Amino acid sequence: MSSPIAKWWEPIEGTEKVLCTLCPRYCKIGDGQAGFCYIRKNREGVLYQDGYGTSTGFAVDPIEKKPLNHFLPGTKVLSFGTAGCNLGCKFCQNWDISKNRLDEVQSHKQLTPEDVVNISLKNGCPSIAYTYNDPTIWGEWVMDIAKEARASNVKNVMVTAGYITKEAREDIYPFIDAANIDLKAFTETFYHKITFSHLEDILDTIKWMYNETDVWVELTNLIIPTHNDGEDEFKEMVEWILENCDENIPLHFTAFHPDFKMLDLSKTPQETLNIARKIAISMGMKYVYVGNVHDLEGQTTYCPSCKTHLIQRDWHSVRENRMNKNKCSICDTTIPGIFTEKSYTSNGFRYGVGLS
Repeated sequence: MSSPIAKWWEPIEGTEKVLCTLCPRYCKIGDGQAGFCYIRKNREGVLYQDGYGTSTGFAVDPIEKKPLNHFLPGTKVLSFGTAGCNLGCKFCQNWDISKNRLDEVQSHKQLTPEDVVNISLKNGCPSIAYTYNDPTIWGEWVMDIAKEARASNVKNVMVTAGYITKEAREDIYPFIDAANIDLKAFTETFYHKITFSHLEDILDTIKWMYNETDVWVELTNLIIPTHNDGEDEFKEMVEWILENCDENIPLHFTAFHPDFKMLDLSKTPQETLNIARKIAISMGMKYVYVGNVHDLEGQTTYCPSCKTHLIQRDWHSVRENRMNKNKCSICDTTIPGIFTEKSYTSNGFRYGVGLS
């Protein structure tokens, strides 16, 4: 399968370069060169999408691992990604995929959208997650799979940093059912120096997606010691979320583990996660979780009215689901999200999936 012509680009008049308009980086790409993300390449004045039809591997995960706690809780999701990324995070947990080109990683090639959907159906997954590296950079591939998935009643999930232009997001997200957006910090200094992107672009995507689309949205903040772990920053972040979204959007505070170019830092203390969660709850947020640590209370969904524990989790495994469809089974309060009617359990670990 040859690489298809990419969407979201235009030629730069008078040169052999093209301007990629997929993300706010707006790469100007010379002939024979690739953009910052590695997988969008200029060949003789035409931009091609080299990530199309590829995967660096499939896995069946619990949906809670994305993390999504209010979207089909307890169900399985087929997860996969390609290579490259449009951010340069120095703490990347999937750097062996996101910081490499396709020819530098072991990948499956010449896949069709039907292949991916069939793998999800074969493994009993009611949804597909586009993840591991940021799926924004392979938006053409996402869209074609998502259309095929919709036809088979399979849901589509984006796990993303939200670094995308208005033009591209309006094309991609009509086919997406849920998204976890990684709000990495709440200072421009952090975004500029640590991720090589800009905070305002991410905030604009979050605000747009939560208020102007039908996509179910949850947010994740990876807390990195000495970089984004100040209480004032937590308060500023929560204040912005309450003003621009509302108190019902689920927020996940997750623990950092040393990786990639931040091996000199220690992992996030549990107490820091607890402080962040308490701050968010005290300011009015109703659904605040902690992740990458073992914390039963911080991973449980409570009814904001009667305080009943509705969905109890142990790591990524649902131990008990006391929801009545989308309502508290005790006081009938509506819980925002997309919930199943029956209780499921998930095994909470990742395992490989074959292509046969």
